[in-house]
Parts: sequence; C-alpha cells; structure tokens
Amino acid sequence: MSALGSFDHRRAVVYQIYPRSFCDANGDGVGDLRGITSKLDHLQALGVDVVWLSPVYASPQDDNGYDISDYRAIAPEFGTMADFDEMLAQMHARGIRLVMDLVVNHSSDEHRWFTEARKSRDNPFHDYYLWREPRIGDDGERQPPTNWEAAFNGSVWEWNEATGEYYLHMFSRKQPDLNWENPRLRAEVYDVMRFWLDKGVDGFRMDVINMISKPWNPDGSLPDAPVVRDGFLQPGFAMSCNGPRLTEFLREMRREVLDHYDTITVGEAPLATVAEGVALTHPDTGALDMLFQFEHMDLDSIGGHVGGKWALKPLDLRDLKRTMQRWQDALDGRGWNSLYLSNHDQPRPVSRFGDDGPAHRVASAKLLGTWLHSHQGTPYIYQGEELGMRNVAFPSIDHYQDIESRNHWRTAVQERGEDPATVLRSLHAKSRDNARTPIPWDPAQPNAGFSTGTPWLALHPDSPEVNAARAVADPDSVFHHYRRLIRLRREHPVLALGHSRQWLAEHPALSAMERVWEGERWLVVCNFSGQAQPVPLPTALTGAPAELLLGNRPERRGRVDERQHGAAAIDLATLVCAPWEALIVRMG
Repeated sequence: MSALGSFDHRRAVVYQIYPRSFCDANGDGVGDLRGITSKLDHLQALGVDVVWLSPVYASPQDDNGYDISDYRAIAPEFGTMADFDEMLAQMHARGIRLVMDLVVNHSSDEHRWFTEARKSRDNPFHDYYLWREPRIGDDGERQPPTNWEAAFNGSVWEWNEATGEYYLHMFSRKQPDLNWENPRLRAEVYDVMRFWLDKGVDGFRMDVINMISKPWNPDGSLPDAPVVRDGFLQPGFAMSCNGPRLTEFLREMRREVLDHYDTITVGEAPLATVAEGVALTHPDTGALDMLFQFEHMDLDSIGGHVGGKWALKPLDLRDLKRTMQRWQDALDGRGWNSLYLSNHDQPRPVSRFGDDGPAHRVASAKLLGTWLHSHQGTPYIYQGEELGMRNVAFPSIDHYQDIESRNHWRTAVQERGEDPATVLRSLHAKSRDNARTPIPWDPAQPNAGFSTGTPWLALHPDSPEVNAARAVADPDSVFHHYRRLIRLRREHPVLALGHSRQWLAEHPALSAMERVWEGERWLVVCNFSGQAQPVPLPTALTGAPAELLLGNRPERRGRVDERQHGAAAIDLATLVCAPWEALIVRMG
C-alpha cells in the first residue's frame, strides 16, 4: 500500500510535466527538478492527483531525454538524485503521486549495454539489441535488411562496422531497439523498475510499450513494408507494433515487479486496436491499468501513419465522436482508457481542435477540457493546457529544436524539393515544439519567470498575455475552469465511471454525450464552432427537468454561481449554444 493511502486510478486526474520546459531554478535556460519543486503549489491548487514526469534520466538528449544512457542516474541539466528525492517528498506531502517515464523499447547508443553490444558478435551484451545481416542488391552493393523508414525519417537500420551487421532503431539512429526476446535483458529492465519503486515512485508511463514484441515472421525473417509511395524507404512503424509476445512480456513484468508494489501503470500503444486495449487493461486479466491509444490523434492527417502526420486535413467532428465512442463502448467494464488531447509529442489542442484566436481561445480551451474530462477514462492535462497555451509559429526552421521536425524539413525540402512555405505551415500545425515552449509563469519576471538565463527554446510570443500569474488571478480563466471541472469529476462518480451514449452523432458542430451511473443521468453538450447552434435534442432528453452544473461561458455560468447550491434550471428543449459553449447538465 502506498504511503498516501488507497487510490483508484479511474477517479484520478494526471498532469504531465515536460521538465526542460517547466521551470528553471538555476538559470541555465533548461527546466530542472528544483524548478518543478518550486511550482508544486500550482499543481496542488489545480487539484491534480498524479504527475507524469517525462524522462530526467542521464541522456545525450538526441531525442530530448527519450534516449537514455543510464536508467539509474539523473541527467546533470535536471539536477541531482538529492533534488529528485526532495521533489518526490514534496509531491507526496501534497498528496500528489509520481509516475516516471519508462523508456525500454530502446536505449541510447551511449548506454553501456550498447557500447559493449556493438563491439563484437560474441560480446555478452550483443543480444540485448536487434541485429540483422545486410542483403545484397542486384548491383552487388550492401543494402539494409528491409525498406522500413524510421519514425524520425531515414532507414530503421544502421550499419555497425565492427560486427558487420545492421542494428534496428525504429526512432533515431541513436536509439537502438532493445531485444525483449532475451530474458537477461528483461531481468535488467525489471531491476531498473524496482530501483525507482523502492525510492517511492508510484508507477510508470511506459513509452511505446506495444513495440517491445515485434510482429515478425515466426522464423525471424523480416518482410518489407508495403510500397505506398515512390522510393526505397516505406513507412515502417506498423512493422514493429503489437507482436505476439506483448501480453506475455507485460504479464511477466506484472508478476515479477508490479504486483509487489502499489503502482499506477499506463502504456503508450501506437496503432493499438480496441481489442488490444481490452487485452492489455482488462481489470481481471490485463497487465496495465490504462492505455494511451492514438486513433483520435490521426484524424486530422491524411492516411495516419501511411500518409504521415505532416499531410494535413481538417478535422471532422463526426470522426472524432465516432472514434471516441468506439473506445468508450469497447472498454466499458472491460478495460480502461487514458483521455488526452495533448502531450509532449502533440501540438496544443486549442490550436488543433479549438479556435486559438483572441475571440474564442479561452472559451474553446475550456470546451475541450470539459469535453475530454466528461468521458469515461483517466484525464491527462499536459503542462500549459490549463492556461490555454497556443501553438507557436516560429518564422523559420532555425528556431526549431525537435529532431523529428528538423528531419522532416531536411527530407521534405532539401531532399524532395517540396515548397518550404508549405512545409513550414505543417510544422506550425504539428511540430512537437509547439508543446515544448517554456511555461510562462509571471510576465513581470525575466523570461516570464521560466528562467533567468536564455531559455533552451524560445518562449511563446504571447507569454505576456497567456501566463500562470494572470490565469490564477482571473476567476474566469481556463485554469479556474479546470479546477471546477476536476472538483466536479472527483465529487460525482457519474462523470468518471458512467456509461456513455452519444446523441447527435452526425451533427458536424455539436457533441451531446449522456452519462449514466447508478441512477444518475448527466448530459454534456459542446458546440465545436464559432457560430451559435440550436441543439436538436430528442424528447427523451428534453422532457425531464434539468440543472446546469458547469458551463464555460461567463454569461451563463454567472447565473449559476449566484445560486447557493451552484445549479440552475435549464430548458433543454430550447437550448441554443453560444460559440464554443460547453455545458454539463444533470437531468432529473
């Protein structure tokens, strides 16, 4: 049992911290652990239960910490292990649990395991990684074993001269994939997990965990990826997800490690299906508490992983509702989902799914939070989301730090000759750096209170207006709406646990979701547009009395707040939603 007492992950709200962009305590321009500790009161005031901390381990920082060179050490730019222990103690003192990132599909090529593994084929660590012989082309030249393209562009195969083999890296060439078929490697990973759990960490968010078992041919041979475009390299991500031993490996992890601690576990699972979501998170037979799946993250690009995230298309709300409801129905009583619209890998939701212009930024940011937190699942808030932070439109590629963004520019502009302005627009929409601009705390301080030094990535130009100090001082801010939303969800199980039904599924601008739990019926109505929308609800909903519990528009919520009990009657039969209006209603 945790020192913080019993815990139900289904009723929790999680806050993700991307440490290098959160708060810098020592003035070197990079956020750090002591900076996080200094801002824990902000998280306590917001009301979150859990912090998910992106990697702070020792790393060459090729992929901003997701390339780990020592799983038991803190990267010097983030501080010391003593700083970590103090941060963890201060979180626990505030009743906040800590979930660490567990990145064990791959390591850094500077990890001791790999520096040994690449020396020779008979090195004891060689089998900790995945190697293949070259194939010989018609011209007699050496070629990579397959045509798979890595997630960050280029081949997934990198030649290693010392052993005369290629090693696999589904991401950067400096992130070689680990060989989970090797029981010695698995034992090493489990020892790392015990190290952090014994320090008092409360669980793990497991990075691309459904890639640890590769879906390769039973004889070990590797098929080429389907050819969907010109050239040798083809999208290869699917060739490394959801292999046949995934459930076996995760159940072993639970048996060997997790069952001996009181933990929270969430698995990131790109390309996971609803069936795999049930298998991995079933309350009786699953190995994880919840899942990050990506279906809704691919709806505004052409062809998902085939067309790529950079091939933009407008989001159709009907697609979003269908996708979310399919997961709601599939996992209800049989599994558990993570609810998110943003994280360190995704652009800002108010720019992506809302309207980030001055007229509607605040209202649409509140709407997106209301809509997300009203689903069954565990909501995740990414740092700055509670402030309504927007995407940043850097003027040139020189301002971007993200490896994925810079590689995309090189491939698209320099190698394929695509229009630079078009490629830059795609970066403005989808670059991971949109989420990584430093948090603006107080505009009265240097660099908006993020750092006294030069920030590693430029602050957003609107930090004088969009910042934590202003949000906390304004009772009608996005921050305070999130506080009300978190409190409502904590106090009323129907919002966290209730069964859901989608009304108005084919309406292009409105979402109307009914939640039912132990005799309570709630309705969440959201207008995803900049125009007023009459809400054509069926008589099955409009015939009963209804109370407005929470709204995002000050003119309507103001009338609610004037009442002693915080609820006011609302006529659903004549309801017209203002632009970007969101309402949570209790029905009699």
